[in-house]
Amino acid sequence: MRKIVILLLAAVCTQSVNSQSVPSIVGAGKTVDPYKYSIVKKAEFSKAAVSCAHPLASEIGAAMMKKGGNAFDASIAMQLALAVVYPGAGNIGGGGFLLARKSNGELIGIDYREAAPSKASRDMYLDKNGNVQMALSQTGHLASGIPGTIAGLFATLDYAKLPFKQLIQPAIDLAEKGFVISEREAAGLNSTRESFIKYSTRPTAFVKENKWKAGDTLVQKELAATLKRVQKEGAKGFYEGETAKLIVEEMQRGNGIITLDDLKDYTAKLRSPLEFDYRGHHIISFAPPSSGGVLIAQMLKMIEKYPVGSYGFQTVKSVQLMIEAERRAYADRAEHMGDPDFYNVPVKTLIDETYLAKRMSDYTPDKAGSSTSVKAGVIKESEETTHISIMDEDGNMVSVTYTLNGGYGSRTVVGGAGFILNNEMDDFSVKPGAPNMYGAVGGEANSIQPGKRMLSSMVPTLILKNNKPYVVVGTPGGTTIPTSVYQAIVNIIDFSMNADDAINKPKFHHQWLPDEVMVEKDFDADVKKQLQAMGYKISERAAIGRTEAIRILPNGKRETAADKRGDDSVAGY
Repeated sequence: MRKIVILLLAAVCTQSVNSQSVPSIVGAGKTVDPYKYSIVKKAEFSKAAVSCAHPLASEIGAAMMKKGGNAFDASIAMQLALAVVYPGAGNIGGGGFLLARKSNGELIGIDYREAAPSKASRDMYLDKNGNVQMALSQTGHLASGIPGTIAGLFATLDYAKLPFKQLIQPAIDLAEKGFVISEREAAGLNSTRESFIKYSTRPTAFVKENKWKAGDTLVQKELAATLKRVQKEGAKGFYEGETAKLIVEEMQRGNGIITLDDLKDYTAKLRSPLEFDYRGHHIISFAPPSSGGVLIAQMLKMIEKYPVGSYGFQTVKSVQLMIEAERRAYADRAEHMGDPDFYNVPVKTLIDETYLAKRMSDYTPDKAGSSTSVKAGVIKESEETTHISIMDEDGNMVSVTYTLNGGYGSRTVVGGAGFILNNEMDDFSVKPGAPNMYGAVGGEANSIQPGKRMLSSMVPTLILKNNKPYVVVGTPGGTTIPTSVYQAIVNIIDFSMNADDAINKPKFHHQWLPDEVMVEKDFDADVKKQLQAMGYKISERAAIGRTEAIRILPNGKRETAADKRGDDSVAGY
């Protein structure tokens, strides 16, 4: 009899454990098939919509909302999925910003930007002669700030509806069982192969003996184990215990400086979003340590008094005006912006209409401005990022931009943990006046200090029309992020474009220094010639950003668009 009771108890225990396991939605023939998926560039959805850099992550976000989750649930599940399927920028080894507006009108800003380790110092990237050693801030162990993504996801969980173990399970399945990579991802892994070997101290799943090719399956067992620890132990499964130990051991093998205390002490922070109006629309964006929200406010307000819509899309007249607004805003970025916990950023003055009118007072139509003469205003008081846009059926709006900074971050994979560390330390001003990897120049406001968060260009953005949800938009692209979002907003509001055209039309970019206008290859050749005749230096470059946008149509449908410049894809229902 005793034996039968024991067997029955064992059966009950087994049943209890099994009932607690999370059913998988990922697998061959399941809701999300990692071996057979397609890219969808644009669609209209009646209830909920998402757009991001990879179709599998988009499908997972839509699935979570279908299962009773909201936009916050979708954002958590999508970021975790992107950490697996989009290793060039998706991450748990980096950080980012989440901007949201709940259906009741409540605004939320979560800052989980990386922070400088406790052993960081102002001149840590200078040699004995004071020269900048850029390689140290851009590649290898010393380039990494303390990762913030996992802390950010758990801060987001306060607004979600589903249990975290359910939201992380798709990422675990993708990492453990693998997914089929695209031609673009194969090329990225192949081009980074030697860097992974050079800057990682242990073998990594990203390095293949033969070249990666489209259709190969990428399996990441170590990453799956890391994600399981987070699933079981929560944020402590990353910032303490085995994962933290693996991070610090990797640091020690490569002369990095992140410590166990750095990891344990990291916290995400709530930030009050930046709000302003533009042509009858209410814009909600991210405040410092993002420079992006201030830049967008400055650029839009500088052009608002001009009838931009009547100038026409990307005519010489409209492009020149927008370039000169960009020039002046980025000059202010270099001088006045940094982490508000360490530096008093004069946000109110920077976006004041009187101040901005003065900034544009020397604007001369038909003549190129000069960054030698245009300086920061006098005030007395990252490209492999990725973006997610989400709108659920209740009207919650979520815009997330998170990053490793450069493509594949520091190229350092944490041995035994399977994820790539960021190279965000390069976003500090490693030396006042010295450009970073994106050519951005900074000053003392953005100098390195322990615990400080480096200045960011990321700018998740929301737009209200008649005080109702209208647009969710954002993009990766380093210092081109604010100008890309700025142009998307102008395209929608001034040029009455749909979401697809607004994000996919050719882009241009000016960031004060270097004093040149960068344009995409399909930018109008005649306009380019006319700008050159005015005195502008024009340089062609590859794709600028990968913008994701959702716009509410008059009939209530979610017009959703994914950027043509990558494997970006939309999903919804």
